[in-house]
Amino acid sequence: MRQVVLDTETTGLEVALDHRIIEIGCVEIVNRKFTGRHFHRYINPQREIDAGAMEVHGISNEDLSDKPLFAQVAKEFIDFVSGAELVIHNAPFDVGFLNAELDKLGAEYQPLESYSGILDSLSMARQMHPGQRNSLDALCKRYGVDNSQRTLHGALLDAEILADVYLLMTGGQVDLMLAGDNTDSEQDETAFAIRRISAQRQPLKIIRANNDEFAEHQKKLEQISKSSGQPISWLSNNSQ
Repeated sequence: MRQVVLDTETTGLEVALDHRIIEIGCVEIVNRKFTGRHFHRYINPQREIDAGAMEVHGISNEDLSDKPLFAQVAKEFIDFVSGAELVIHNAPFDVGFLNAELDKLGAEYQPLESYSGILDSLSMARQMHPGQRNSLDALCKRYGVDNSQRTLHGALLDAEILADVYLLMTGGQVDLMLAGDNTDSEQDETAFAIRRISAQRQPLKIIRANNDEFAEHQKKLEQISKSSGQPISWLSNNSQ
């Protein structure tokens, strides 16, 4: 399965006020593994950036003065995301802005949903962690993802961080919790830090038990069976 984790930065919060996209960052995942492929572009919005937005992402109009227009990167962007499931945190925001940009280009382009599926990781997080904070920073803390470089928002960095968070969110049980435990405690949230491993690493070496170790294993299983008073159904068939 091919997925693309996507984030954008914009000139402001309201697409209805003709705010524009200034940065797109995408990271590709195939069968839950990073491929190393990404799409990252800064875009000249042809309008002023709101001061509040600039405080969030730190990108100024001067930074974008020599960057391409959205129309100049649209085909490359659509080619990259077509056929993939897009994973986006607060998807209605980013999709709304992207569709507004595509709409400005006329009949040549369709809405983003025509090219890709959309998965909103914020909606997923709210279902998994009701009543808790589910911002990207909060999820990083909860799942132990290092976001120490995220002093300012950036589309590519945020897409990479979201990819780590999403894989942990959807990878099964991350934490052994007792009923009534506070899932937002500092200890629980930092206990399972993630370290990204290169997809080009050497295959892991498989170390098999020797005969003595296997005999000890069998002996331990027999002790467990005896102390519990219950047979271990697979004990007699256990093999290396």
